[in-house]
Amino acid sequence: MKNITSSNRAEYYKISSFIFMYFFTWSASIGLLAIWLGQKTNLSGTVIGTVFAVNGIFSVILKPMYGYILDKLGMNKYLLYFVVAMSALMAPFFIYVYQPLLISSTMLGIVVGAVYLSFAWYAGVAACESYTDRYSRLNGMEFGQIRMWGSLGWAVASSFSGILFNLSPAYNFILGSVTSVIMLFVLFSLKVNTHTSHASEVLSQQKIVPADVWALLRSGKFWAFCMYIAGVAWMMFIAEQQFSRYFVTFFDDVHQGNAVFGYLGTVQSGMEFIMYMVIPAFVNYVGAKKGLLIVGLVVGARLIISGVCDSHLLISVLKPLYGLEICLLLVSIFKYIAEHFDKRVNATMYLLGYQAMLYVGNVVVSAPAGQLYDKIGFEKTYIIMGCIALGFTLISTLTLSACRSNRDLSVRVNNPNPPKKVHQ
Repeated sequence: MKNITSSNRAEYYKISSFIFMYFFTWSASIGLLAIWLGQKTNLSGTVIGTVFAVNGIFSVILKPMYGYILDKLGMNKYLLYFVVAMSALMAPFFIYVYQPLLISSTMLGIVVGAVYLSFAWYAGVAACESYTDRYSRLNGMEFGQIRMWGSLGWAVASSFSGILFNLSPAYNFILGSVTSVIMLFVLFSLKVNTHTSHASEVLSQQKIVPADVWALLRSGKFWAFCMYIAGVAWMMFIAEQQFSRYFVTFFDDVHQGNAVFGYLGTVQSGMEFIMYMVIPAFVNYVGAKKGLLIVGLVVGARLIISGVCDSHLLISVLKPLYGLEICLLLVSIFKYIAEHFDKRVNATMYLLGYQAMLYVGNVVVSAPAGQLYDKIGFEKTYIIMGCIALGFTLISTLTLSACRSNRDLSVRVNNPNPPKKVHQ
């Protein structure tokens, strides 16, 4: 916490508490969505894939809008108030609206659920993370120093969410709603100082206009970044959507599988919490581009090994690696965006180039992936996904832009006059 001064320590605790509770509510409820859809609404793998695909459609539409609004608002918290208010409606929505609709009128339920989930969660979490990144840079902090508390919130909820789910999913949703109300009060108390010493580096005097978005869309760097997301992040997140269903097949008792999955969620989030302490320094050392490439290698290897393993012990060891992946991915992405894109479009770039592009994958790949799960099994599908991730990682070594690194700076300082090449 070396970047956190005594003058802004109180606000650090507030925004960290906000992030903690946001991810706590997600883990306690939405984190078990695939299991809930399969066990409580009796949807098949194909239909569950369709649920995530439709969720992706609405997320792709809403995320760029959220990004544009964030860049327009600057450091105002109005959008975050709306997101938290929506999440507070979780219990009545899931109990009295979503589940009955999925059972009686499945397609209508899928659409209504997609609208709500996008407002409160799929686009909401992107808005919260983007705001947190901007807030951290405004106050001279590292994003990871704040985001790590979200991982801890996920871990705490995961430690008992599976057991609570076995009693009744309604308890999970009620807990999420109550926590969201508390979160709203914390957000109200958060103070924002736009006149810090870092303000000129983070905030632009000129507000974003539609022309800035069109310029972003015409940028080659933007599309190179999107190609990386399509090849690596799509595989990473889409495989995770129904991984819980694959995981429980390694156990004779599905309830035992649910509980163990929750325990491993705690281990995974604990790993994230620890990694967020050290990953920012690591990414600063190697550069954001190399951080992204390392993510691709780890994702590809984990998915391939998941497809060939036949032991509940090995699959249990592989599951927490997702925590390392998401931590390294997020830190590298925010640093890559800050280095290569105009600060006027910082939030728009994150929510359009990363988050919206991520959910294009839900639209394009989720339903076919669900069909592959049903037809050829999880094992072969994960091997295919892992190979795709490795292939796009190789391509991205050429297409992603080079990034500054502390390692390169150290080399220049220690050897300021490197020998010149001799041309023969």
